[in-house]
Amino acid sequence: MINLKYAMLPAVLLSLSACDSEAEQKADATEDRIEQQADASAAAAGSEIAALGLNEAQLLDADLMAADGTDMGDIEQVRRNAAGDVEGFLVELEDNDPDRYVVVMLDGLTTRADGDDTDLQTTMTAVEIAALPDAQLETM
Repeated sequence: MINLKYAMLPAVLLSLSACDSEAEQKADATEDRIEQQADASAAAAGSEIAALGLNEAQLLDADLMAADGTDMGDIEQVRRNAAGDVEGFLVELEDNDPDRYVVVMLDGLTTRADGDDTDLQTTMTAVEIAALPDAQLETM
């Protein structure tokens, strides 16, 4: 009886994952695509400094910190202008369900050491960051 119970576990887990709504599946696909694009972009850029004395991979590892030190979210993508210069970052904001993305412009950002990591700090407050409009994302 015990073996039958554990043998059914993969089927139960599969059926639970199939319960995701179409909106959740699209959101997951969009997030996966953003991550794949960011990884490919960072690999192509290599160790070349992109902005704020950091290369693209280091920027993608950074968190966005508000002026008061609050962790506002993760840098998900480096946004560049037509000339290829970094102009801002796609940020996935913390503690939002569903996930919420905003674009934070490069102006006003500085680096901030956090142990062995480097984060980006903005002069904006947490309230101002939360008030930014949702970023336009390509959906699949």
